[in-house]
Amino acid sequence: MYEFDVSTLLFAFGLTVFAGLGTGVGSLMSFFSKKFNPKFLAAALGFSAGVMIYVAMIEIFVKARQSLEGALGAKMGYALTTIAFFAGIAIIAIIDKIIPDYENPHEIQDHGSATKPFVDANDSKLMRMGFFSALAIAIHNFPEGLATFMAAVSEPSLGISIAVAIAIHNIPEGVAVSAPIYYATKSRKKAFWFSLLSGLAEPVGAFIGFFLLRRWFNDITFGFVFAAVAGIMVYISLDELLPTAEEYGEHHVAITGVIAGMIVMAISLVMLS
Repeated sequence: MYEFDVSTLLFAFGLTVFAGLGTGVGSLMSFFSKKFNPKFLAAALGFSAGVMIYVAMIEIFVKARQSLEGALGAKMGYALTTIAFFAGIAIIAIIDKIIPDYENPHEIQDHGSATKPFVDANDSKLMRMGFFSALAIAIHNFPEGLATFMAAVSEPSLGISIAVAIAIHNIPEGVAVSAPIYYATKSRKKAFWFSLLSGLAEPVGAFIGFFLLRRWFNDITFGFVFAAVAGIMVYISLDELLPTAEEYGEHHVAITGVIAGMIVMAISLVMLS
């Protein structure tokens, strides 16, 4: 059974709070959308995807495999790591499937500007859109919070990288929540708090996940959870970050951001190894 240092746990929970605050940043950006450069967001989202894909496949999957192989042997450990990886993808894909496309902020919408889709809609429709967007984001943020927390507990520097990547990923989600609520209520305060609360599902997910699993934490549990986290991160990158990045900017801007994120993550892992 794993023993967790209190300072490490507090640090990990702090990182999940930081990651969740990205929705609040997105909310603030939506209020000043005329000054916002969508190409910068596209590059940032691409960068976030690059960080998450690289760290999931090069670092997290490998750590999961090492844990399971050490406990169960090479062949069985590798097989179960692979199964857990795709199980993580399946979990987040099922969550996406359950949430209706129109109310799912991860589905492609027309973002000609940060607030353009919301100008002509009626107030009740906008409030419903904003509420369900907040709910959808909160549901998605539960496994993301656990991913950030698990990485930080395993390796603090890895947790920081993932927290930054997920915080960037949460910025357009904050726009998806705050813009319709603002146009429905004309209250920036309400719009901001709705978007911020949806992001704070990250630390809630980490808290619940940790306390549900902590009694059974050993090399096998750690391996399964870490492999599933790697799958979740890859899915988020391919299904959410990259499509949104290309939606806000040009294809090459997004891909350049991906490559830059991979390079920065690779250099940091080499330097810290």
